[in-house]
Amino acid sequence: MSALQTPLTELLGCRHPIVQTAMGWVATSRLVTATTNAGGFGFLAAATMSTATLRDEIAAVRAATTGPFGVNFHMFQPNAREVIELVLENADRVRAVSYGRGPDAKTIQRFKDAGVLCMPTVGALKHAVKAIELGADIITVQGGEGGGHTGSVPTTLLLPQVLDAVQVPVVAAGGFHSGRGLAGALAFGAAGIAMGTRFLMTAESPVPRETLAKYVAVHDPARIRASTAVDGMPQRMIDNPFLLRLESGGLLHRLFVALASAWHWRAHTGMSVAHMARTFVGALREGDSAIQTMMAANAPVLIQRAMVEGRPDEGVLPSGQVAAVIDSLPPVAELIASIVAEAEQRLAALGTLSPSPSPA
Repeated sequence: MSALQTPLTELLGCRHPIVQTAMGWVATSRLVTATTNAGGFGFLAAATMSTATLRDEIAAVRAATTGPFGVNFHMFQPNAREVIELVLENADRVRAVSYGRGPDAKTIQRFKDAGVLCMPTVGALKHAVKAIELGADIITVQGGEGGGHTGSVPTTLLLPQVLDAVQVPVVAAGGFHSGRGLAGALAFGAAGIAMGTRFLMTAESPVPRETLAKYVAVHDPARIRASTAVDGMPQRMIDNPFLLRLESGGLLHRLFVALASAWHWRAHTGMSVAHMARTFVGALREGDSAIQTMMAANAPVLIQRAMVEGRPDEGVLPSGQVAAVIDSLPPVAELIASIVAEAEQRLAALGTLSPSPSPA
């Protein structure tokens, strides 16, 4: 069996142990289809989709490829229950769901009974252990280098911690973009890698060219940093004028932006005022501060400005630090083929190494 045929490829039904993560506004049917047809495994970003849009996007992937794919969601979105039912209706092709703040054990069991794998993303050891207790089948471990909401522990430390603590396949995320990274992750004991920023920076990415130019132009990893200014939680983004203004504007300015974002997000999702109030109360019970709860709608709205509307200086640019070492936007098929070829080459080279003779 090839070194690139792992428990991940067996479980997900893909040819290569390469996962395209569910970036909001970015992981559309076009990107998922390209990933699937190239032998990887792609997740649709349902967390930023209405129910009708998700239904259309699932149908589009089904029509354009014969391979399995995944859907990402979180339980705080207003149509979470409808998303769950859509996934179950399409369980013949939706092979896995991914999530952060995920469903309870009962809902996870519904997925498992339907043959849908549960594949949460975690950024801390304790969250990996909890996810397993709830029934996760696969764990994606994202180190602090990763984009969007992220932790503080780098992949090289977090990955072995989780590998030692769980018995399910583990996927490594945060900082991966090449075959060398895939070979390294497999050497650690991971079953594959997951990439977001690298797939965002491809020819099939729906991100407007004006915004992609900002990603290609970043060459200093220090300019891709974690900030709490958007929604109160650490989120890694590329420095830009809007983020700097948000950070320096003070609490009152942030609350004003948050209120405007919440109202815009309500209109996009069809969330009622009553649902907004219930979400607010529920988040408070979960331990979130009132301010952080009010800021929660910031991220999807501010990301939308850059990723959909093509106004990168008027929104935020979530990114892993890996963007600083990427300078091209290849087709997905070319990207995956190059990663696979390089990984096979590096693993073959490791097999030819001889141990150094012991000193006399």
